Amino acid sequence: MSSTTDPNREAHTLNLDAALQLLEQSGHPLPKLRDAGKAAWLQAVIDGLCELSSRDPLTGLANRRHFELMLAGEVDRVARAGEPALVLMIDIDHFKKVNDAYGHPAGDEVLKHVAHTLADCIRPMDTVARFGGEEFAMILPNCPPSFAQAVAERIRIRVQSMTIPISPGEMVRVTVSLGGAFAPQWVRSSALLWVERADQQLYRAKSEGRNCACLEQPAVSWVSPEEKGLLFGTSQFQDLA
Repeated sequence: MSSTTDPNREAHTLNLDAALQLLEQSGHPLPKLRDAGKAAWLQAVIDGLCELSSRDPLTGLANRRHFELMLAGEVDRVARAGEPALVLMIDIDHFKKVNDAYGHPAGDEVLKHVAHTLADCIRPMDTVARFGGEEFAMILPNCPPSFAQAVAERIRIRVQSMTIPISPGEMVRVTVSLGGAFAPQWVRSSALLWVERADQQLYRAKSEGRNCACLEQPAVSWVSPEEKGLLFGTSQFQDLA
């Protein structure tokens, strides 16, 4: 008798009720039940769960875990390619006053509207995430310093111009403060240091009155081909230098 088991047959014994319930509650499309147990069906369940694990449930944006994964990849890309990349930390000004004056459901509406506006401001290659609370973060690959301030200002103005309905006949407006920093080119830095530098600029924006964008000026340096070879000669990226 063959000891080989049928994976589709084993799949029928798996208890996936909790996973399917989670997908249903989140509004994620469910795989067709008539295909239950098939490899493609199981893969659809796994893909749905992976999608949920990388998304903020309130705003639908990427969550902090996914943002940090993308940021680590961007640090490597900038180090080996030398292209500019900007991180923006974005904080809703006086958000606590919204919650205190109108309640947390109104605060949730503000978060969702700001998230939607931020998502409308980015390119397909960019990443926008809810970093935590009322703070958001963006990764903008291939964003030259000459364009960075204009990009940040466009985001600030878009949010400032929003009118957010929080109850019948009642609207609120909010503003954001932004802080930005560029990844050091041709340097093997860390995602944590990059975010910390952007955070410092965010604190500066808030100390300067809020509703403004403060960006760190990137260091200007030129790296020769020989130096690139020294940098990547023993790394996994040596063929890309």
